[in-house]
Amino acid sequence: MDDSGDSVLMSMDQKNLEKPRILIVSSCGGHLTEIRTLRSVYEPFGVAYVLNDRAILSADMEGRTYFITHAERNWQTLVNFIEAYSLLQRLRPRCLLSTGAGPIVPFAIVGRVLFGTRVIFLETMTRVHRPSLTGRIMYWLAHDFFYQWDSLARYFPKGRCVGPIL
Repeated sequence: MDDSGDSVLMSMDQKNLEKPRILIVSSCGGHLTEIRTLRSVYEPFGVAYVLNDRAILSADMEGRTYFITHAERNWQTLVNFIEAYSLLQRLRPRCLLSTGAGPIVPFAIVGRVLFGTRVIFLETMTRVHRPSLTGRIMYWLAHDFFYQWDSLARYFPKGRCVGPIL
């Protein structure tokens, strides 16, 4: 539930939101900034965004952004699973894309297991020497796993180093 008591699963403009081929799942702040640097790659395929907190949206995100409950490895993560199921059932994206953090895990599990959705994860560039908790989990959940620093190769032997994206 958000501050007003309404369901937190909402879009800025649900009526005009077309079914996206790619669903970008992100926490706000640095993860969102990082994944948006890849906009020129994913934008032509039709996208929608899922964010775990309210944020000031750029014009291209308005009308195609959903907000879910902000969970920090607590019971509210269970709410994220319900939200993931609801959104994925309605939107049926072909792919989930994320650099983290936590919201991607429930979406990846629900999407991959229940809907056969392809999952692509890029470990955040801030992880130079050791992987993030989300990266360690997503390594096993993602169909395609990428990281940005050679120093992470020992943690992600089946992943692919793509170098820094920023």
